[in-house]
Amino acid sequence: MTAKPDFLAVVGPTATGKTRVSIQVALALDGEIVSMDSRQVYRGMDVGTAKATPQERATVPHHGLDIRDPDERYAAGEFGRDARRWIAGITRRGRVPILVGGTGFYLKVLTDPIFEEPPLDPDRRRALEDALSALPPAELARWVRVLDPARAETAVAGGRQRMLRTATIALLTGCPLSWWHQRAPSRDAPLRAVVCVLEMPPPVLSERIERRVSAMIAAGFVEETARLLAEGCAPDAPGLDGVGYREAVDHLQGRITLAKAVERTQAATRRYARRQRTWFRHQLGPDAVRIDATAALDARTRAVVDAWRRAAAQ
Repeated sequence: MTAKPDFLAVVGPTATGKTRVSIQVALALDGEIVSMDSRQVYRGMDVGTAKATPQERATVPHHGLDIRDPDERYAAGEFGRDARRWIAGITRRGRVPILVGGTGFYLKVLTDPIFEEPPLDPDRRRALEDALSALPPAELARWVRVLDPARAETAVAGGRQRMLRTATIALLTGCPLSWWHQRAPSRDAPLRAVVCVLEMPPPVLSERIERRVSAMIAAGFVEETARLLAEGCAPDAPGLDGVGYREAVDHLQGRITLAKAVERTQAATRRYARRQRTWFRHQLGPDAVRIDATAALDARTRAVVDAWRRAAAQ
């Protein structure tokens, strides 16, 4: 008999409608949602991360939102520990844990747990991270490619925070992060998941991304970024090292026009979506359920619900 799944995951590239589907699925299955988005953990970053609205959160309990300030780091390992606690609590309440988002590595740390990070001197680590943080992004990427060629593509695609961790581990331990992933033991047993991937033809997704960025601007994305800066958040803070926020900061500091910021955000979001599509295509096993994200909401919801019920009944 196949082991029962521990959680349901609804994943896919940005702008494929994961939030709307997850709300309906949670209502159908009496579930609670765990955000699997590396930017939605940050307080005050609502518009630019397409975070679930207060109304949606009042309809279905959400976990993993607003748990860090934008100037704090939040590593995948931390998410793994937090998510296991949330999943266990949801299960104890007799409800279905539904993990939702586009950060594939967050899913990976649960289904294929990462290694136990070696102990590092906190002062040396902080000093090294401060020094590396002063490097321009292109130079930091060059360091990562030299220090850990096997992980370089993933680290560079993940942004400054992931590049810093990759370089720091290599420099302080003498072994690249990819080496540790392969050889060091993990702290947790793998969790079993039913994974549903929302997929959309690239031309359709590109059009939706353009509309989404325009809607975010109209909803006050630039003003949200300005408020974060006014509250003391550094322009290169971990929370602001993401698509859209970087461009908004450039605009607010007078380096580019608003029109150019919108154009760059749309282009960067399309590139990010391509990386997500590639990751979900190559990193998920054959059991992942592929769902047409252009189908009607009811059809998408039914496909996810049916996938969970089939697996849970085995």
